[in-house]
Amino acid sequence: MRLHTIHTGNFMLDGGAMFGTVPKSIWQHINLADENNMCNWAMRCLLIEDGNRLILIDNGMGEKQSEKFFGYYYLNGLHSLKKSLNDAGVDFGDITDVVITHLHFDHCGGSVKWNTMKDAYELTFPKANYWVHPAHWEHAIHPNPREKASFLQENILPIQELGNLCFIGEDLKISENISGILAQGHTESMFCPKININGETLVFMADMIPSGGHIKPNYVMGYDIRPLDTMKERESFLIEAVKNDYTLFFEHDLNLDCGKVKLTERGYALSESGNLTDFFK
Repeated sequence: MRLHTIHTGNFMLDGGAMFGTVPKSIWQHINLADENNMCNWAMRCLLIEDGNRLILIDNGMGEKQSEKFFGYYYLNGLHSLKKSLNDAGVDFGDITDVVITHLHFDHCGGSVKWNTMKDAYELTFPKANYWVHPAHWEHAIHPNPREKASFLQENILPIQELGNLCFIGEDLKISENISGILAQGHTESMFCPKININGETLVFMADMIPSGGHIKPNYVMGYDIRPLDTMKERESFLIEAVKNDYTLFFEHDLNLDCGKVKLTERGYALSESGNLTDFFK
């Protein structure tokens, strides 16, 4: 098995929304805001070579939305989904599986693209099975008012209409080496993959712990639909992560791919952090 970090670019979100009730006097030391209170965040995905399968976890915001839409998020950075995959020696057509942690636009927008004529949608990864948890799929296609703006139907419905949708089973397994856990705090039934590689475990945190700056259980995003559940889920997971020496993969941390966690007198903190290659050669 081989792992590759896939950078799809950066975007900006309001710092207060990203840290919820945590005061700016605290969170501004984690991610410095600009004059509009906006902080820069990564859209970092993971490519897994697992036997004869090429498995991509999440795929960023994509490129098919309007210039006005992208203008709200101040896209920046030198990376794109295509460039990062190509740098790993992979083309869109090589991907066998796309695992979508949840269907918010910054996690699944790259699933679907315009065709050449820009008059219909097509799948970015035409040969891939697209894996989504069934409870989350139902939640996304019948969105609540709070999340409706994050569930863009053009990112979602073509996956089913074009015949590539697969539902994650009750055992939460994608392969012999990839299982996962469900989280209910950020959105309904978000899937966080757990990758077993040479006896070690890497957990793709999605939006349960979006960055290294969100390790503390009470640093909960304002976007979460059940913030108290996020706190409970995070606390339970961190106990497990410390006990089993998990490595955490951060989707939105601007600078860190990964980290390990320790429990100190002041609560949970990163004990190690760095690039994916610092943890898995």
